[in-house]
Amino acid sequence: MKRARQKVAVENEAPRTSQKSKKQKTCLYGSVFGESDLHASMDWGSLPHHVILRIFQFLSLVDRARASSVCRRWNEVFHIPDLWRRFEFELSQPATSYLKSTHPDLIQQIIKRHADHLQYVSFKVDSSTESAEAACDILSQLVNCSIKTLGLISTAKPSFMNVSKAHFASALTVVFVNSKSLSSIKIDDTPLDDPSLKVLVANNSDTLKLLKMSSCPHVSPAGILCVADQCHGLKELALNYYILSDELLLALSSEKHVDLEHLRIDVVSENPGQVEFHSIKKQSWDALVKHSPKVNIVMYFFLYEEEFDTFFREETPVTHLYFGRAVSKAMLGRIGMNCPRLIELVVCANGLQPLDDELIRIAERCKNLTAMGLGECEVTCRGFIEFVKMCGGRLTQLSIMEEVLIPDNDYSLDRLPLEVSKHLGRMWFPDMMPTW
Repeated sequence: MKRARQKVAVENEAPRTSQKSKKQKTCLYGSVFGESDLHASMDWGSLPHHVILRIFQFLSLVDRARASSVCRRWNEVFHIPDLWRRFEFELSQPATSYLKSTHPDLIQQIIKRHADHLQYVSFKVDSSTESAEAACDILSQLVNCSIKTLGLISTAKPSFMNVSKAHFASALTVVFVNSKSLSSIKIDDTPLDDPSLKVLVANNSDTLKLLKMSSCPHVSPAGILCVADQCHGLKELALNYYILSDELLLALSSEKHVDLEHLRIDVVSENPGQVEFHSIKKQSWDALVKHSPKVNIVMYFFLYEEEFDTFFREETPVTHLYFGRAVSKAMLGRIGMNCPRLIELVVCANGLQPLDDELIRIAERCKNLTAMGLGECEVTCRGFIEFVKMCGGRLTQLSIMEEVLIPDNDYSLDRLPLEVSKHLGRMWFPDMMPTW
């Protein structure tokens, strides 16, 4: 009977303990926010301007516009110029694209009220010609802009190439003439031409630092030379290999130019089955490196095996190499012999012959190599261990698909990760899929 009364007492106390705990939590929250009622304590309208501004920067344009109607304070922040310095116009056709699009009315509102505030602008368009033309129409209206960074991005096939060259050049000229302080331009896969580059140089030669314009077939080597001759602050340049020439490299190596820090070259077949590419003299490469000793020379290859014959037959100061298609054993052997400045190498595919000898030669001669990626290739476990042993701890990135490694009499796939980790000085495992 006594035990029963104790049990009842304990059961009766349990709810009171729970209520006490709940009360303590409420008091704790109240102490944090200064009020016992959490919702009453959060006066969103009294947040500092810089906090609201930070919140708005994470919102899409539509949500930003909706949030501006919450109260007068939020509406004031909505019109602060700092909120409109960076913007991405997204243009797509609802009938043919799943991509979201910036509403035309909101675009017009931005142009009307904030064109003179825009500094970092990009246009992301789908594969339709209508979207690319709409982007050109918006560019044509930015007559009071002071843009510093401009990007034109085709999310699918290069739709800007479907716009007439005159329409595109006219729209781009408006920005080039009115901005006067452009420092970064990324306009790949567009009908940009030499006269447009001359307008760019005439108005922004003192500020331009980055020019990325791969796959612009209307630009000639002369157009790039115009930029190289006038834009003495140019630090980064990206272009197609067909524009690269000995004359351009020598121009970039002259005393009047500021040191180039980054040169990206896309090597792509202009026509399927193209076999011959022009060669660049070793003396021209040497002149560039002598003038800019720390320059990164990055080359992206999208060729078929029979189209590589021109490249790396003599020493080339490339630092980063990416092969998007299959590359032959012979080509990789040349890289080991003639690319002493190589820092990063990514091979997406190769034939069905092990690359042991080629990797070991690269490890021997490329003393700056710190990053390696192998996709659909074959390497024996023994050859791979030898490569890692020779490179050692300087390999900060090593991305190898598991299917690449072939077990042999010396090493099994189970033992391999531990052995590689020992030579790298950190834990390592092969990748299930590429990470580059």
